[in-house]
Amino acid sequence: MIAGRVLVAGVGNALRGDDAFGVEAARRFSEEAPPERVTVLESGIGGISLVQELMRGYDALIVLDAEPLRDRVGGLRFVQLEVPELDELEPEERAGLLADTHQAEPTRALTLARALGVLPPRVYLLGCQADPERDFGPGLSAAVGDAVEESAGWLRRLLVESMPTEDDHEAGSGG
Repeated sequence: MIAGRVLVAGVGNALRGDDAFGVEAARRFSEEAPPERVTVLESGIGGISLVQELMRGYDALIVLDAEPLRDRVGGLRFVQLEVPELDELEPEERAGLLADTHQAEPTRALTLARALGVLPPRVYLLGCQADPERDFGPGLSAAVGDAVEESAGWLRRLLVESMPTEDDHEAGSGG
């Protein structure tokens, strides 16, 4: 279970086929009325909007994104991310990071958020294997569309069903 204020951020490009997984998964999860402590953001390819939202202060971040997992198309994985410090990057990487923050890929946006001191202490990725044949045009492949549905249920179990109730909290605090 992930406690505290959580940002669920869907990233990706809706015009590049299965790359839209993150945006579609965030949209689908938000249709189910997430709890008050969970904010859902569809940042698309605008990395700076993710950084700006992180400035509001969160305890955890879950990034939803399509990625090459070397798995079956539509396969999901959940991992904790290690975000590098700005000074750990090569000079060319630092220059590239700051050159175009409006369309920064997620790793760039997260590195910038860390440099600004707004990155939550826990950062996770819920990644989906995209179909390499679906890299242009709108619409998801059938397998990735199924993964969108699966991810919404998975997030619900992680963030909603496993949350302690106020009664549980009071019982655990002695009072």
